[in-house]
Amino acid sequence: MPHTLSRAALGLLAAVAIALAARRAGSLSTSGAVAASAVGTTAVAAGWGWGALLVSYFVLSSLLSHLGSAEKARRTAAIVEKGGARDAAQVLANGGVFALCCVGVLAAQPSTVPLLAAAAAGSLAAASADTWATEIGTLIGGVPRAALTFRAVPPGTSGAVSAAGIVAMVAGALGIALAARLLALTDLFAAVTAAGCVGALTDTLLGALAQERRWCDACARATERRRHDCGTVTRHVGGLAVLDNDAVNLLATLAGAGSATLLAFAW
Repeated sequence: MPHTLSRAALGLLAAVAIALAARRAGSLSTSGAVAASAVGTTAVAAGWGWGALLVSYFVLSSLLSHLGSAEKARRTAAIVEKGGARDAAQVLANGGVFALCCVGVLAAQPSTVPLLAAAAAGSLAAASADTWATEIGTLIGGVPRAALTFRAVPPGTSGAVSAAGIVAMVAGALGIALAARLLALTDLFAAVTAAGCVGALTDTLLGALAQERRWCDACARATERRRHDCGTVTRHVGGLAVLDNDAVNLLATLAGAGSATLLAFAW
């Protein structure tokens, strides 16, 4: 316990320093920095390897978010609800399940740690796969297609896919699985990779089937925004009103964690 507390204290200092740097760089809002500090502290309390895995995810995701950010914003600003600096809801949607799994790793009996480790890595692999698919697909993926109908849709539309986005999805999941293996957190490389892809595909399907859809009457355009960039308040036209993009991301990471746990049992 003393080692855990001292590691958590050092983790808090490191997490706050990284979050503040990300805040200055525009990757996190103030609330996002607070949430990221909490998630980072929890990860380090579970072990330095978990902290390193989280940092690798965050750094790569932030770099991808900044890559071609002006062009991506131009393409998606009228569609997506949130852009730019990530707030607390976005941070917890992507990292909350991971943090809970890290608490489990810290408190569980040794016999159950491998399952919890797989779940933690699977949840982060899902977040990474979805982030990579979104960022790279939006930038270089060409015209995205609706996952269910394969009709062309505007960039940034939830539930859409592109060839570049699918390749990026697999790469994002592979990256976390490889890092987790190299950090000796779990040896279930294939399971974590597959779970990451399952989580990202869950995000896509929920985006197509159930995520809230809104409409701007002034512009006659579909959007996720409650107030369109033209200033008009949009109206709900489909999907579940409570299921916004953050909720979908949270469910995707849960799917990643659950899939990794089931695969760990099977393998």
